[in-house]
Amino acid sequence: MDDWIDLREAKRALREGTGRGVKIAILDSGVETSHPKLGGMTLVDDLVVEIDGHKLRVVKGEGLDVFGHGTAVAGVIRQMAPEARIGSIRVLGGDNTSRTRVILRAAQEAMDRGYHVLNCSFGCGVERHVLRYKEWVDEAYLKGIHVVAACDNVDFSRPEWPAFFSSVIAVNMARTDDDSVFFYQRGTLVEFSAKAVDVEVPWAGGGFKLVTGSSFAAPRLAALLSRLLSEHPTISPLTAKAILQQLAEPFTKEVAAENVTFA
Repeated sequence: MDDWIDLREAKRALREGTGRGVKIAILDSGVETSHPKLGGMTLVDDLVVEIDGHKLRVVKGEGLDVFGHGTAVAGVIRQMAPEARIGSIRVLGGDNTSRTRVILRAAQEAMDRGYHVLNCSFGCGVERHVLRYKEWVDEAYLKGIHVVAACDNVDFSRPEWPAFFSSVIAVNMARTDDDSVFFYQRGTLVEFSAKAVDVEVPWAGGGFKLVTGSSFAAPRLAALLSRLLSEHPTISPLTAKAILQQLAEPFTKEVAAENVTFA
């Protein structure tokens, strides 16, 4: 790997990086920019992918979150990578669900707009849609765009996409009080995990919510990745994933959430 960096330097970057110069697209339910926890955040883009009959259209989001999920994700990223530039592309509705074609349009929009990291705190388990997800995930990989995705909250080994592509940084929830620690589990496509069990996050309506789920672990890895990229912006998705594997803590029963079963 021509873009490999010394692990001591990578560890320093993960510790000291702020996310400056890195653009993270949050594909989610929108971001409530007026939330006090977000400190008057100015989004790079605030967009909504809407279904208009048989067509899709992209319109302005107006600083709204129709569910709360996206605001939580933005809060995690803002806390850990305060200088990262965040954009919101709303793909989830008020019932926290979406359609594959909406996701595809949003991912393409994010790539076309030059985002470096795509945070996907959702998953699709419909097997016949796999190739539709693979198309844009492969495009992201070839363009050097990093994709971070959440996994299934009931059974982390249940296939969901985009998490179950090897070029994606797939993240599960872990039991830990440490905001910056992350874990590596060998032998599974969901290799990483981070703090996301009984965590307080900002939610729509200016409030807060106690949550558990891989959706809130994925943005921790997205934020840590942006710290690394802010210090070393040319690192490819393949190299970044390999570095994170080397610097992660070992995954153990003590940190495992309920969606992981040990033999």
